[in-house]
Amino acid sequence: MVSISASLTPAIQDYLKQIYALSENEQPASTNALAESLGIAPASVTGMVQKLAAFDPPLVNYHKHRGVTLTSAGERAALEVIRRHRLLETWLAQSLGYTWDEVHEEACRLEHVISEKFEACIAAALGHPQRDPHGDPIPNADLVMPDDKAYPLFSLRPGQQAVVLRVGDESPQFLRHIAELGLVPGARLIISAYSPFDSNLTVQVPAHAPVTLGLAISFKIFVEKIPG
Repeated sequence: MVSISASLTPAIQDYLKQIYALSENEQPASTNALAESLGIAPASVTGMVQKLAAFDPPLVNYHKHRGVTLTSAGERAALEVIRRHRLLETWLAQSLGYTWDEVHEEACRLEHVISEKFEACIAAALGHPQRDPHGDPIPNADLVMPDDKAYPLFSLRPGQQAVVLRVGDESPQFLRHIAELGLVPGARLIISAYSPFDSNLTVQVPAHAPVTLGLAISFKIFVEKIPG
C-alpha cells in the first residue's frame, strides 16, 4: 500500500503523531493539549487541524470545543511515522551505540527523510523488534500496533512484583535519572511500601538500594505484573 505520510510535510507528520499520542485513551485530543505538546500557540494549532480536516481524504475529525481525532487515513499516516521513529531509535541504540537518552531527538530528525526501503532494511537487520529502547511498542509492517497491557507503576501495592515494560517520558534528564535507579525496561522490581497520604511507593530493584517514588515518576513507568 502506498505510504500516506510520504506526501505530507514534517510539520503535518508531527501533528498526526502527537494527536495519536494524546488520543490513545480513545478520547479526543484538545487543541490546548496539542499546542502544549508541540510548543505552538493554540491559535496556530486550530488553523492546522482545520487544514488537516479539509484534506482529501481528511486526516482528522475536528469540532470546535470538542477536540480532534484521527480519521483512518490520519491514523495510518501517524502509525507510519511512529513506526519509523521507534525503529530508528532502536537502530541508533543497538547498531550505533547511542544511549537511550540520546535516541529520541536524533530519530525525530531522521523519521521525516528515510525511505520505505531504508525503513524495511532497518527492521530486517534488527530482527523486526517489537519494542524500542524505551519499551514503547513498534507498529508492525502492516501498521498494526501490538497490544500493550502494561499497568502504571503507581497502581501496584506492597508485596506485588513486576517487570518494567516501558517508560513514558522521553526527556534525557528523566531517562538518565530512571537509569540510575535501575528502572529500565526489563528490570524486575518489588513494592515494599505504599503511603496512602501522598501515594508514594517504595520500590526495590535488585542490585539497587530501595527508593521511594512519587507520582511524578511512578505515573510514567509502566510494568507487567508478575503473578503471585
